[in-house]
Amino acid sequence: MKPNLKVSVISGLLLSSNMVCAQAPSTDVQAPLPKNMAQLIAQGKYLAAAGDCSGCHTIATGQAYGGGRAFETPFGTLYSTNISSDKQHGIGKYSYQQFVDAVRNGVAPKGNLYPAMPYASYHRIDDHDMHALYAYFMHTKPATQPNRVNGIGFPFNIRMGLKLWNLVGFDKASFTPTVDKSPLWNRGKYLVQGLGHCGECHTPRNFMMATEQDHALEGAVVNNLNAPNITAKNLTQEHWTFHDLAQFLKTGQSAKGTAFDDMFIVEKHSLTQLNDHDISAITSYLLNQEQPQSSLESQPKKVASTVPEHDTKLPGYRIYMDKCSGCHGISGQGIPNVAPALKNNATIGNSNIFNTVAVLNNGIKRQSYSQEQTYYAMPSYKNSLDDQQMADLITYLHQHFATHMTTTTAEQVAAIKKQLASQ
Repeated sequence: MKPNLKVSVISGLLLSSNMVCAQAPSTDVQAPLPKNMAQLIAQGKYLAAAGDCSGCHTIATGQAYGGGRAFETPFGTLYSTNISSDKQHGIGKYSYQQFVDAVRNGVAPKGNLYPAMPYASYHRIDDHDMHALYAYFMHTKPATQPNRVNGIGFPFNIRMGLKLWNLVGFDKASFTPTVDKSPLWNRGKYLVQGLGHCGECHTPRNFMMATEQDHALEGAVVNNLNAPNITAKNLTQEHWTFHDLAQFLKTGQSAKGTAFDDMFIVEKHSLTQLNDHDISAITSYLLNQEQPQSSLESQPKKVASTVPEHDTKLPGYRIYMDKCSGCHGISGQGIPNVAPALKNNATIGNSNIFNTVAVLNNGIKRQSYSQEQTYYAMPSYKNSLDDQQMADLITYLHQHFATHMTTTTAEQVAAIKKQLASQ
């Protein structure tokens, strides 16, 4: 549940032109009063985590909120900006109204923002939360880190054309509670649709690269991975329980697997920072069900310790034993702080093999939440497994560790590799 950074950037770049369309600034809110400022700042800090602001605007070698994270696009490289309280490089000089216009409408004092900034989702943030966010960002530690110049050439570097995209692709929908649902479910709806901006990645886009709201959360390919279908219908079909999903959101891991790649960033900087109530709210909304008792308590599941004899005859068996079993275990049980379990793993269990091929092809970087929760890097098998071998391995993974029995072909693997190479 992170912004569809690559697609959003492309959508803005494709529409850049010299067209200028009138766009009035927001006038529906008033600046926050200084009373209860400490409380506002604390709330704003929490909301900034919910919005994953740090994930995009902080790099490992930089200052907090100092920007500089690179996002590659077909038109060049876009860098996130400094959003600290620094008055020279950051947003320390922003008035409250300028802050609202940037966050909700994508219009900053220096011009329109690229839709990599998920303002189409942030437009749903209510006034009270906007007050808190402003109070927090105006009191963050100033980051003296200069903004990097985007590596985007003419004519895509002309931001005035983004006004056209805002007119066509930005519906400015505000948050509306669903009257026949519980407060918990509606809180989840508010977080998923607004601050969490889950749809920026998990919703397909139309020819204008705007999200297709008729297919909200049905999944889309982003940054060489498939952001999966997270509708209640699909999650239920994939046997996600309230406990498993809540645990995954809260910790980045569950019996269904672990977060990786861009979702790991979202987990580490955002979801793992949320309180149990909001985790339950998001889970309630995504699964379209109320919170059961003890939903966040640990409920470990047993994994079979032996390999069925008939499975050893599959062509992928030897490949698994050679390439995978050392970390994931002979029976797919995984090793704590080394590798996740593959038994009942959501990626393996997905009939769409895109992510399975992508992970085998590209590998996964080391992921560390803390000293108690770390996963080793997974190597790339791009040069050590050919298409047929990779297909045989995926067939073995599906038939041995998933609930469905499918056979993957070399042609399917080759087609996904071609798609990965084109992005």
